[in-house]
Amino acid sequence: MAEAGRVAVSDSGGLLPGGFWAAVAVWLERPQVANKRLCGARLEARRSAALPWAEARGPRPSAGPEQEEGPGPGPRPLAGPARGTVGRGRPEARGRRQLEQAQKEAASAPLLAGNPGQPGKAGDGEGDLPATDLDLLWDDFSRSLGGGSPELLAFLTGPGAGSQPETQHELDVVLRTVIPKTSPHCPLAAPRREIVVQDVLNGTVTFLPLEEDEEGNLKIKMGNVYQIRLSDSREEWFISVLIFCPERWHSDGILYPKPTWLGEELLPKLARWSVENKRSEFKSTLSLISIVKYSKAYQELKEKYKEMVKVWPEVTDPEKFVYEDVAIAAYLLILWEEERAERGVTAKQSFVDLGCGNGLLVHILSSEGHPGRGIDVRRRKIWDTYGSQTRLEERAITPNDKTLFPDVDWLIGNHSDELTPWIPVIAARSSYGCRFFVLPCCFFDFIGKYRRRQSKKTQYREYLNFIKEVGFTCGFHVEEDCLRIPSTKRVCLVGKSRTYPPTEEVLIDAQRTQYITSRRGCPVRLAGRKPSTSPPQVAAGCVGHCDGHRALDVGAECVPEARPAQCAAGAQVEGPWLPGFHPRDKAEGTRNCATLPRDFIDQVVLQVANLLLGGKQLNPRSSQNGSSKTWNGGESLSLAEVASELDKETLRTLKRECGGLQTLLRNSHQVFEVLNGRVHIRDWREEKLQKKKQPEAKRRLFSESFKTRLCWFFTHHPDGCALPSDCCPFAHGPGELRPSQATKKKKRIPGAASSPGVEA
Repeated sequence: MAEAGRVAVSDSGGLLPGGFWAAVAVWLERPQVANKRLCGARLEARRSAALPWAEARGPRPSAGPEQEEGPGPGPRPLAGPARGTVGRGRPEARGRRQLEQAQKEAASAPLLAGNPGQPGKAGDGEGDLPATDLDLLWDDFSRSLGGGSPELLAFLTGPGAGSQPETQHELDVVLRTVIPKTSPHCPLAAPRREIVVQDVLNGTVTFLPLEEDEEGNLKIKMGNVYQIRLSDSREEWFISVLIFCPERWHSDGILYPKPTWLGEELLPKLARWSVENKRSEFKSTLSLISIVKYSKAYQELKEKYKEMVKVWPEVTDPEKFVYEDVAIAAYLLILWEEERAERGVTAKQSFVDLGCGNGLLVHILSSEGHPGRGIDVRRRKIWDTYGSQTRLEERAITPNDKTLFPDVDWLIGNHSDELTPWIPVIAARSSYGCRFFVLPCCFFDFIGKYRRRQSKKTQYREYLNFIKEVGFTCGFHVEEDCLRIPSTKRVCLVGKSRTYPPTEEVLIDAQRTQYITSRRGCPVRLAGRKPSTSPPQVAAGCVGHCDGHRALDVGAECVPEARPAQCAAGAQVEGPWLPGFHPRDKAEGTRNCATLPRDFIDQVVLQVANLLLGGKQLNPRSSQNGSSKTWNGGESLSLAEVASELDKETLRTLKRECGGLQTLLRNSHQVFEVLNGRVHIRDWREEKLQKKKQPEAKRRLFSESFKTRLCWFFTHHPDGCALPSDCCPFAHGPGELRPSQATKKKKRIPGAASSPGVEA
């Protein structure tokens, strides 16, 4: 046995030992957070077990007298109730309560694969072990331990196990599959299975990798057995990583890194997570689909559509949007593949993407064999590059009885903005078999912006709960999952099935109508009678990121006969379902403060600069340059403090712009610097030092704009400019102004002759 690393943990918040098990759960369920070469893990089964007592360990201990501590120096393992103190001088009763509570939390940790004892989705037909095989594996392993492996038995339980009566020494045994990340540059590593043994009372978690022998039987790979241990000594906590047979450790660089990685990379992360008082509001990523299948599909799609990055004609970041839509497409393809297997059908699902934006998601899904189309209020340049097989329509929609999709299997809302809360409604009323997938981004209600109802939750979490509430009220079983996309808003909601039989459609639709109407004011909970044995209940407790590639409203095909007659009870036959909904204009207005009147911008800049300079009078013109001793750099103020000094009319004008005051100040880059919500006067002496570290391309652009604009500080600052005229990139007076040296790139007309003066 060898120690790969040990780190002391400062527990000022009193989070240990419970925080240790929370950190272990991250490594157990989401190993890709620490090891970037992994795609994830799937927990397949869990059971409680007890280790056998080998004859070499002597007679079984009794519950009375204390036993000796384990041999050897160093910190002792986390003791059980038999010890007098645990940790930093805590009394015995408190230590017992903490350990018992930690044990309960660890035992009740959620399984990604479902309930304990149930088979998971690690591979779904790709050679996975049934969850019931965990019993056989553990029984065989236990017999081998009791028969002739006292060293491994001692390593598994830790030196403090001798103090525990057998009745108290209960273990939590988990079977998991670790899934490597696929890459076209290296051969595909197969998923590996492990038995993970959690001994809460002794503060140890041991990882036992499984491998096949020559006869195809699974056995423990003794060389790669390692353990993470929590211990305390002299009122300090320690977390260590130990390797059972370091001389037989085999590292493949992916599933099994080098022992130094365990001690230098994994261990510090575990220590940090142990004392972070954070509980995620969201599910683990890809909890509804097979991670193995997703990883394979994502790499194949990424390789297939990577050329889109090179021909991207939009102003948006091509890598972000291409690979984000590739990841969403991979998720939907696996979700739909598993749905076909569950339903026993072979025909690929049809879809409509409402608010399809650049249309790449529609293009990928259509190219992979799913019949569908995308609809958006505004056409994009890239639409012309997809070809005729990708159906994209430019039109707007107002949710009503004429805009339904009775023959479509799935409605997609990928950053569909104003239409997001309407998508479950449209799906529910289109047909009983229609399902939905939404990826909420900006926060919209049925009409206008969504207004927060609770302050104890983040706005994002509250809005997701609202969309789930809409789905439940519409009669869907709504499931939540977290995608792996380069976005801060990556939680999706999926409605795959209904909570009521088709015969109760009229009653449920009346419930939908009542709920939608109630959203005009404060939301109300429906207190009507239950329509079925499993009705769509309003979720308990339910009541600014914008990726810029979706339009707020979308179009749909007019289908007057789409809605069944029996579904029309309580809803309007003509007109919108909720008056007041207006589609977004086809042309997007610019709201980045760039179109505000120049006089208005100058006035706000002067007013804010005056605040930062302590109320000193700003000169209309100053002829002296500042110096390092006398130049006034002013103070810093928060954006809220600055806003409180502006008049109401100015704030109303700024509020109509995206970003408001902060955007205006950031646009005034010459004068201000906005960092972490605080506004500073920019000191160009520091900028001059930083300029030397900038890339050559950026320095060239900077030199091309040299002296093409007047220096604001020379004109307005009471101490003049902090830089002398020859060093300042801006003109100290009209006499220094020069024309811009930036050259415009000439575009050749396709097929035109290569002659001077021909431009696109």
